[in-house]
Amino acid sequence: MSLGIGQMVTTIIILYAAKMNRNIHFQDFDRGVFFKIFPLPLLYVGNHITGLASTKKLSLPMFTVLRKFTILMTMIMEASILRKTFPSRLVYSVVAIVIGALLAASSDLAFDIEGYTFILLNDVFTAASGVYTKKKLGTEGLGKYGVLFYNAVIIVIPTVVASAFTGDLHKAMAFEDWFNTPFIICFLMSCIMGFVLMYSIVLCSHYNSALTTTVVGALKNVAVAYVGMFVGGDYLFSWTNFLGLNIW
Repeated sequence: MSLGIGQMVTTIIILYAAKMNRNIHFQDFDRGVFFKIFPLPLLYVGNHITGLASTKKLSLPMFTVLRKFTILMTMIMEASILRKTFPSRLVYSVVAIVIGALLAASSDLAFDIEGYTFILLNDVFTAASGVYTKKKLGTEGLGKYGVLFYNAVIIVIPTVVASAFTGDLHKAMAFEDWFNTPFIICFLMSCIMGFVLMYSIVLCSHYNSALTTTVVGALKNVAVAYVGMFVGGDYLFSWTNFLGLNIW
């Protein structure tokens, strides 16, 4: 959780500094912000926790292939929450992607029920987060910068408390390499890139649909899946599984 906290703090510092310098604009804090931003903070925390848990339990190829279900869930949520309709060819394409994921999962030799549960929950949180981000971007006074800033402000303290309760904060504080320059540089770069990633997702959702953002996000998993076959040593090959991995 420490890296997640670092990314939230980085987001708050960068956006607040930009607001003070009048480079960007979003509304000042008031009680109404909680109602405007809800339920994004809860979805972000759920997404973060289930994502980390599923990464520990699954091989990288299976993690990426099961993330494909996010596309189907996003399309369903956009239709039900945002009342959006989709052309038949798009629906067929999404169904083909899901069939590939099911094919890969059906022959997963390293099947882990806990890992599958976490990744499917992560798919739900990711899809809901994408759809509600698109919805909240149209809220008066927030905009893309307000969504990012207040989402981080609201969840950073509860996340710190949760981290202390689980012992992660104590482990982070007891870490021996906090004064190691290469580690500090890598940690700060990870925090900054975390902000860049979150801003890119919000920006993509601002100009496109939530489904487009989800599909673009899934494209990066193509490289991750292939690299994960050779790195990590936890991928068990089978032709059926490999075929399912290659249906994009």
